Amino acid sequence: MIKGQTHIDGEGLTIKGETYEGNISARAIHADGRPVHTFRSYTVLADGRDLFFEDCTFINSAGPGKDAGQAVALYLDGDGIRLKGCKLIGHQDTLFLAPLPEKEYEKDGFVGPGQFKERTPRVFYFEDCIIEGGVDFIFGGAEAYFKNCEFKSVEEGYVFAPSTPEGQKEGFVCEDCRFTAAEGIADGSCYIARPWRDHAAVRLENCYLGAHINPAGFHDWGKERARSTVRFVEKGSYGPGAEGKRAPFVKVIG
Repeated sequence: MIKGQTHIDGEGLTIKGETYEGNISARAIHADGRPVHTFRSYTVLADGRDLFFEDCTFINSAGPGKDAGQAVALYLDGDGIRLKGCKLIGHQDTLFLAPLPEKEYEKDGFVGPGQFKERTPRVFYFEDCIIEGGVDFIFGGAEAYFKNCEFKSVEEGYVFAPSTPEGQKEGFVCEDCRFTAAEGIADGSCYIARPWRDHAAVRLENCYLGAHINPAGFHDWGKERARSTVRFVEKGSYGPGAEGKRAPFVKVIG
């Protein structure tokens, strides 16, 4: 097990069977005297090109979001990075998929490794992975593809919080995935996604949705303007969480 913060760079690397564990949260105080904030809380930062992680585990054990705030287990800011058979464990903001949005909502909101980077489009691939979290536990502006993955809610909240840039073809795409919940998570207490930014895009194809998914499916985060700009799409969803009337800004196919 590799403990503490790890930065992985390079090109064409394959990493198998490693476990990375950290416990830094956004509310901790950084060496510069400021709070760590979200984007310096990562356990692993991977910003290389064409990296491949197989059977790896990424953990941020800072604790529940209500106590620790944001705590990133894996921060991806390279390109063409692939994960297969990996497990990501956290609570709030478990997985960040760069790029960041163009502008932050509050001072120091983006402080961290990508703060001054050009907002370059990124593409990431996940297969046979398990990702655990609570509030907005997969977030960012990347184009990301999830195949046969499990998204496990360990707190009441939201699985995805995309900040898909305007004009980008895809945001987060899930195919043959499963949305599950830990014991004790109430029925209807979680949502598939809410828009971190107005052009957020999530597409589900043939996914199983547990009873913890609210009948509305998706949430607008109180952003009335985003209802006409988000692209929240479901095709072939099944399971108890697929029942009920979806929010009017969700497109259901079939």
